[in-house]
Amino acid sequence: MQRGRFQKLVRRALNEIPPPYSDWLDNIDILIERRPTARHRREAGLGPEETLLGLYEGVPQTERDSGYGMVLPDRITIFQEPIQRECSSEAELVEEVRDTVLHELAHHFGIDDDELERLGLD
Repeated sequence: MQRGRFQKLVRRALNEIPPPYSDWLDNIDILIERRPTARHRREAGLGPEETLLGLYEGVPQTERDSGYGMVLPDRITIFQEPIQRECSSEAELVEEVRDTVLHELAHHFGIDDDELERLGLD
């Protein structure tokens, strides 16, 4: 898939986020990379054979206090090639991009992987 088309899928997923959640997406950058680097894998605690579709790096909303300020934006990185490898159709790809964006945004809002799994959103 062309990078521009993939970017549109990520934008679509972000545009579907309803208020008030969409109102709380300040100081966050959404990046699209072809594949995760060794640093991304270390950040996620993954080995070389494990798949990484997206990564949240920052301070979750639930951990911010009055001292939070003058910090670099949080980052959500979406990895195009691993997502494409996971999908066998355009419909699956659209759904996986959406799910990955929402998964990483959940981390931004303070929801960890255990809670996402409990909710059936992992």
